Amino acid sequence: MPNPTSLASGPTVPADHILGVYSRAPLAFERGEGVRLWSTEGEAYLDCVAGIAVDALGHAHPKLVAALKDQGEKLWHVSNIYRIPQQEALATRLCEATFADEVFFTNSGTEAIECALKTARKYHWANGQPERIDIIGFDGSFHGRSYAAVNASGNASYLEGFGPRLPGYIQLPFGDHDALKAALGPTTAAVIIEPVQGEGGARALSEAQLKDLRDLCTEAGALLILDEIQCGMGRTGKLFAHEWAQDAAPDIMCVAKALGGGFPVGACLATAEAAKGMTVGSHGSTYGGNPLAMAVGLAAFDEIATPEMLAHVREVAGYLNQQLTGLKDRYPDVVVDIRGKGLLIGIKLVPNNREFMALARDHKLLVAGGGDNCIRLLPPLVINLDEAREAIEKLEQACQAFRRRAAA
Repeated sequence: MPNPTSLASGPTVPADHILGVYSRAPLAFERGEGVRLWSTEGEAYLDCVAGIAVDALGHAHPKLVAALKDQGEKLWHVSNIYRIPQQEALATRLCEATFADEVFFTNSGTEAIECALKTARKYHWANGQPERIDIIGFDGSFHGRSYAAVNASGNASYLEGFGPRLPGYIQLPFGDHDALKAALGPTTAAVIIEPVQGEGGARALSEAQLKDLRDLCTEAGALLILDEIQCGMGRTGKLFAHEWAQDAAPDIMCVAKALGGGFPVGACLATAEAAKGMTVGSHGSTYGGNPLAMAVGLAAFDEIATPEMLAHVREVAGYLNQQLTGLKDRYPDVVVDIRGKGLLIGIKLVPNNREFMALARDHKLLVAGGGDNCIRLLPPLVINLDEAREAIEKLEQACQAFRRRAAA
């Protein structure tokens, strides 16, 4: 049984000194195993957040724990002044499994986005077209919290109070082929998009839309950047979400979250052509790709990128989609729509999504929020059918609780 007094200063640690930028749930956890988390009060929860699609192999996965312990006893950090063999090994895995020729490792998804944006603009500069700086993004998108990333994202509220917008960032309606076609021009550097939006409400591009997007960028001489930070690494039932479409590979792709299975690891992948401007000194990272991160990243990649794991994701996702559709039919006063792809599932609600998240917590189910009044189910990829059934039961209990509250 977890010990509720095992946190740093006992059972109650004041949060007065934490910058107040998070709206936190009134919960703290001290251990996890598989798809379960145990609070400091000793209560078990079914985790369908997974650290926001990070803990893809669940909590305390034995192979990740072993990799961390083994590497931790040998070498943590040396800097990119030197070769890092584990970094070369993971880069090889990623390139062999994708369109990419080159990889830059980071600590986070935001840093991977920064690298992608710089890579795209530097590509055109190297081609003698420095005027091509425009980055086209889409409403509802989320690419990170750094200054360039929030300018590329489709959420104006994230820019409020931080000064003027950066030049060269354009926002279009998500999935609007005609608007994109009209916007592409001689100053366009790249288009950046999530094949399945996460924070934006689990909206997924169709296979035809992905292919059209690729074709439009090719015709316009613009690079295509895919943000697969949340939807990649097996979450949709393919290793990467764009693989559901034929001939829709990007020029640059950002991954993170599940890549480290809970350890901070991100990566920017690119073709050799797209990366041609990124020469010595043009970019760098102190911690990115250090031996400790790469050891865990290798272990996580080798577990996720197997036919068996991807088939498992498709099976469980199919079951959840079927059951959630039934839930929507039974509770039309609660559930409006089921969205997403694979195990990146959005449930658009009638009640306020934050209130519903609290109702789910009351029934020991953890779900994430999302745009357009959605909640997201982002369970570990290892969730089994029995655990998926339990998640549906707890969601139904939350729906019943809302119906009782509304009737009172």
